[in-house]
Amino acid sequence: MTAPTGDPAEWGTPEGRAMIELLWNPPDPPARGPRQRLSVDKVVEAAMALAAAEGVDRLSMRTLASKLGVGAMSLYTYVPGREELFELMVDRAWASREKPDTALPWRAQVEFHAHQAWDMYARSPWLIHANLWRMPLGPHVLDIQEDLYRAVRLTGLSPYDVPRVAGLVESHVFGVARGRITDTSLSASTGVSADDYWESRVSFWGTYYSAERFPTMTWIWENGGFDQVVGNELTFGLDRLLDGVELLVNRSQG
Repeated sequence: MTAPTGDPAEWGTPEGRAMIELLWNPPDPPARGPRQRLSVDKVVEAAMALAAAEGVDRLSMRTLASKLGVGAMSLYTYVPGREELFELMVDRAWASREKPDTALPWRAQVEFHAHQAWDMYARSPWLIHANLWRMPLGPHVLDIQEDLYRAVRLTGLSPYDVPRVAGLVESHVFGVARGRITDTSLSASTGVSADDYWESRVSFWGTYYSAERFPTMTWIWENGGFDQVVGNELTFGLDRLLDGVELLVNRSQG
């Protein structure tokens, strides 16, 4: 990205500048006139509650206004639209994440960040609809990203590698959380659990499956390799990822 020139107050687009102001400097309630029932904070909190209770697909300005007992048009005096509202929700959700003890080794600090992210998705499952490559430039998101970069930087890796390692960690947690949350949501909406789903298709094993065609799958199955350990999805991948980072650190130091 080319560095902009001119007055910083005019950088970007009017819509982008308005979004940055909402994230960093939301307007205070007017000092004069009748006391307003709502504020940006209250609108965001209500939207997060609605998304958690009914799913992000149900989130619309009209539905949210109905929940708040106001007219839909009145919400636009606080937030320009649904997309902007979602950015505010994402940044607010990241505020729940704590930072690690800076006295810990870099790996323990990064693991702490990963588990904080996992807990965040558990509290706000609608976050799986966020775009990791277009995260809001909000204070809470950036504070956590800064601290994760700081922890990874303790490895001594280059400025090129630090953000990529941090991105791998966030992407891993996001992917595992998305799989878990999607399956839970599907089970709730259809009434069919994962076990029920596979049981309904059990005829495959007696008709089309053969050890000759799938010898490796057979070997894994016969030795218990497909037995799932609940909660292991996050830690197994995270451990392997950070093992690789340690190898990268050792190579860079060597």
